[in-house]
Amino acid sequence: MRALVFGVPPEPGFDDALAHSPVALRDMPEPRLLHDDWVITKPRLTGICGSDSKQILLDFGEGDADNAISAFCSFPQVMGHEVVADVVTVGPKARGLDVGQRVVLNPWLSCGPRGIEPPCPACENGDYSLCWSFCDGDIKPGIHTGVSADVTGGYAESMAAHDSMLFIVPESVPDELAVFADPFSVSLHAITRHPPPRSGRVLVYGAGSLGLCAVVILQALYPEVAVAVVARFDAQAELARQFGADLVLAHEPRLAVVEQVAVWGGGRLRQPLQGLPMAYPGAVDVVYDTVGKPETFEVGVRVLRARGTLVKAGVHTPGRWEWSPLYFKEIDWVGSNAFGVEEVNGVRKHAIGHYLDLIVDGAIDLRPMLTHTFALEQWRDAFLAIADQGNSGAVKVAFDQR
Repeated sequence: MRALVFGVPPEPGFDDALAHSPVALRDMPEPRLLHDDWVITKPRLTGICGSDSKQILLDFGEGDADNAISAFCSFPQVMGHEVVADVVTVGPKARGLDVGQRVVLNPWLSCGPRGIEPPCPACENGDYSLCWSFCDGDIKPGIHTGVSADVTGGYAESMAAHDSMLFIVPESVPDELAVFADPFSVSLHAITRHPPPRSGRVLVYGAGSLGLCAVVILQALYPEVAVAVVARFDAQAELARQFGADLVLAHEPRLAVVEQVAVWGGGRLRQPLQGLPMAYPGAVDVVYDTVGKPETFEVGVRVLRARGTLVKAGVHTPGRWEWSPLYFKEIDWVGSNAFGVEEVNGVRKHAIGHYLDLIVDGAIDLRPMLTHTFALEQWRDAFLAIADQGNSGAVKVAFDQR
């Protein structure tokens, strides 16, 4: 099969943002059934995750390289975990799936897919992204599809998955909506685990897939909450307004972000000897940071109220930031790692199940976010559109393999 492989010599003959990236379109063996309860699928539409694009564009920023999560991956990799696919082969012990069914991927390579019994406490509780077994069993290390050398992802013509990793897509749900199951679930986890207070105010920092999904979730599940959004690009800002954000701000200058959020939320600004002012009392209850850079954290803690919450959902290289408001205002700074079984309106089920239900009920529609699609052979064009979002207008980019 043809597959986009990361961890190989780069394709020669190019002088662009991908010239030095260790990625190339290669012929490689078809995926195999790793266990008898696995299946083989043919991807239809595969979204490009923000972390995948950063990895391929070598765009995690400068700074520390000793990322602890590198213990949970193996190379070479065929990335792509935001996948809508058709089932083409069913293993002899796979349950609940038939050839020809359209499915969406839950990518976590937790105890079940690895054949580990009994499941660890995290998996037993439905916290699959916190599984204890990501390096165990006879599958090479990897937290999810696309980061294990043994489990190739959706940037390919075929993809293997465990039966528990696939959700059947209702006929009424188009591929263009199903493809957002993963990023929606990431934001659903961040918000439902750290919800805003009734009639509160929140700041969504970043208006890529995670940030825009957060806006839609807040509108659907917490309609009484006021939402401000920081967007880097015009196309993102337009969608944030379309999805119902009350206030949309440019990401720079940061001083203007602090000042405008303080005015919007009723905070009082206090000017230090140098650097950004701090709102005290603060202006917002929760910041959902989908960027994760030092400069976004600095703004977040300055606009939060005392004992507010800063939720880190974005991934970036760590760096120094001025965090005195973190302890002064007794702010909760918490991480939010992907998704699993989540509770929505008193109902506990897998996040992807919640997503599909909300679509069928007509509560959400993310299709405007899918701005660009490319054939797998056009992979360079796809990632260059992401690298130049200001001019391309790209928000969510996907490989269309239909």
